[in-house]
Amino acid sequence: MRGTPRALCSAARAAWRQSFPLDGRDVARWFPGHMAKGLKKMQSSLKLVDCIIEVHDARIPLSGRNPLFQETLGIKPHVLVLNKMDLADLSEQQKIIRHLEREGLKNIIFTNCVKDENVKQIVPVVTELVGSSYRYHRGENAEYCIMVIGVPNVGKSSLINSLRRHHLRKGKATRVGGEPGITRAVMSRIQVCERPPVFLLDTPGVLAPRIGSVETGLKLALCGTVLDHLVGEETLADYLLYTLNRHQLLGYVQHYGLGGACDDVVSVLKRVAVRLGKTQRVKVLTGTASKSPGDVNVIQPNYTAAARDFLRTFRSGLLGPVMLDRDTLHTPPADP
Repeated sequence: MRGTPRALCSAARAAWRQSFPLDGRDVARWFPGHMAKGLKKMQSSLKLVDCIIEVHDARIPLSGRNPLFQETLGIKPHVLVLNKMDLADLSEQQKIIRHLEREGLKNIIFTNCVKDENVKQIVPVVTELVGSSYRYHRGENAEYCIMVIGVPNVGKSSLINSLRRHHLRKGKATRVGGEPGITRAVMSRIQVCERPPVFLLDTPGVLAPRIGSVETGLKLALCGTVLDHLVGEETLADYLLYTLNRHQLLGYVQHYGLGGACDDVVSVLKRVAVRLGKTQRVKVLTGTASKSPGDVNVIQPNYTAAARDFLRTFRSGLLGPVMLDRDTLHTPPADP
């Protein structure tokens, strides 16, 4: 990007919101608790599994992970893969690792499965963990069976396909999409490596039955964990705008040619809609006491369409890398 959008907002910065209104938002409606069936299927497959790879979004490395994974699947060796590293601000990567290590996570790998970055680290880590652990009911079987778990839309299927490209030079074995819910069942074993023979089980995304806070729910939704309309596209766009301004990530100003940063989502979406031509004709009833009423076509911004474009642009990385857990990262973790 040319120039620095931060220079455009020094006067407005004092008026930016210091908190996001969270009261009255029904998080349970966004994250319906219907995923227990998937978790039970994972548990029933554990006897076939040597290791678990948990995939999560690198933009929210400290929040949004399903605590039930550790409670119900934690008896197996565990690797945490923080995917979509290309979309995350990892300037404080070591602090993230230290924070997670205090929670008992020792094997952490950052990946970008679109470009196969760091994917080659996974199989060596897995084989070392399995080799040093007791393989329940597995005897001397030379094959490694790995279960891939995570909340929806963090890149589990993308990781499997990336491993196949790297080790087998083969194409896609699982469907990949930008919306949650592509993988709907525990699938058959998928081979991703020949030496050693490694097979992965893809699983559906499983959210916690109860989200810890409304803000955690908003972070998860911003990363595409639920369908946007369940939260509301304009609500998500507002939270995105609040987050970007709060952390002085003002790439949206130049991207949309807004001329300056703004903390009012209605004003921003109006300018985005007009700039992109996302407008709609609305009939307005006019008239006065002395004049017969009539219909007049008025051009109005399509705020929902503008919000969708704002979210899409953010998720594709065009607004720059972001760390949605920055505030959490700067809060000392509680002792385990």
